[in-house]
Amino acid sequence: MLFNSVSYFIFLPIVVTLFFLLSFRYRWILLLGASYFFYMCWKPEYIGLIILSTLIDYTVALQLGKTEKPRKRKLLLCISIFTNLGLLFFFKYFNFVAESIRTLSDNLGSPVPIPHLNVLLPVGISFYTFQTLSYTIDVYLGRQKPEKRLGIFSLYVSFFPQLVAGPIERPENLLPQFHKKTEFDYDRITDGLKLIAWGLFKKVVIADRVAIGVNQIYNNPDAYHGHVIFYATVLFAVQIYCDFSGYSDIAIGSARIMGFKLMKNFDRPYFAGSISDFWKRWHISLSTWFRDYVYIPLGGNRVGKSRWYLNLLVTFMVSGLWHGANWTFVVWGALHGMYLICGILFGRVSGKVLRITRLDRFPLAHKVLRVVFIFTIVNFAWIFFRANNLTDAITLITNMFIGVDGSFVNLFDIGAARQAANQLGMLKSEVLLSGGLISLLAAIELCQSRWNLGEMLAKQHAVVRWTVYYAVVAAIIFLGAFNQSQQFIYFQF
Repeated sequence: MLFNSVSYFIFLPIVVTLFFLLSFRYRWILLLGASYFFYMCWKPEYIGLIILSTLIDYTVALQLGKTEKPRKRKLLLCISIFTNLGLLFFFKYFNFVAESIRTLSDNLGSPVPIPHLNVLLPVGISFYTFQTLSYTIDVYLGRQKPEKRLGIFSLYVSFFPQLVAGPIERPENLLPQFHKKTEFDYDRITDGLKLIAWGLFKKVVIADRVAIGVNQIYNNPDAYHGHVIFYATVLFAVQIYCDFSGYSDIAIGSARIMGFKLMKNFDRPYFAGSISDFWKRWHISLSTWFRDYVYIPLGGNRVGKSRWYLNLLVTFMVSGLWHGANWTFVVWGALHGMYLICGILFGRVSGKVLRITRLDRFPLAHKVLRVVFIFTIVNFAWIFFRANNLTDAITLITNMFIGVDGSFVNLFDIGAARQAANQLGMLKSEVLLSGGLISLLAAIELCQSRWNLGEMLAKQHAVVRWTVYYAVVAAIIFLGAFNQSQQFIYFQF
């Protein structure tokens, strides 16, 4: 069941209505049943994986709460980690590792016959695996008390708004909320509905529309050169942001309607002035997870410089691999790790350059240049993230800077830009509409960085408010690219 499907917008009102009609003591049963049903709409038999992971971590945590013996506690933690990561490896990475070994052994002249497993990747397995791991690790470290009610813990693992693609919640935030009764609140419900509408707008009106051009270029990398690859890459940056932040908005809004508060997952990432700032704004639940459970345990920045840089690189490469079983994701993660290291190494130098060029006298211009630079290098890394394989990524990068006639592309050549737009496989009206929608989104987010537009709108006259609401709904209905509608990008991770 997809958030952008008719079935979800039948499912959600039914669940919400029953939720507020039921006595508090039975609500967890409804939510757990709804969450399992929501997941089983995709592939029923894979619900067993969630139940298995739930039972193991529930049992491990209870045992951790009963013993203080260091060896036994470590053994229990290892059971949880190896079981969860073992399931993740089997379904997500076995074929990737097997193929890599086969390729390497073939090149060395000693073929290794490793079979290819014909298994379907369970949707959301990376997300709920990390959510359960954070629970057992926190219990082991004494930061979280074991949840004694199996039903409540099962709901924590499988809560349907954030089950498939996050946000990856921490036990200290989500578990206590299942123990508190929430009342029907009109303002909270309307806030949730507005957030759902905004997320749906970003997904079906913007992300699914620009996906047409992105798919056209990235699925045929040898056929295109110059401007068109540059534009397709920028469009992918827009697509993945609107797609994933749109999903997060729908998830957070759906939970908010019932009185549950999920963590913020995006905060205008393309306005970041540094790579570290970007990762404080992009997929916040995942970046903080890797910070707390990988980077800091490795030593963080409390070690020597060389080890510090290695910790950063390893963390981001693992983060890249988390996204998918493909070397493209590893390179994408490594690039971001190298960006951070370079930012540290050249931080002082950039300060001197700033003083020499006297850009410090023009803070706005300096800020704009930083944002443009970060957006540019983030886009370069997106090439590896979106490309089907490393060969395609190299082809795209090579062809991007070389025109058909062999000359370097002038990105400010209007004629060439028009020609490139025609190659995106989109009608002229689609290109113009996409450009207008992207500009509107950028303007809204720029204003949002200075003012709380939601609060400002709430203070306006009812005519103004409802005009805006109807405009968003009308845009979804009449401008949504439903004929091109597709599942959310992060469902594959």
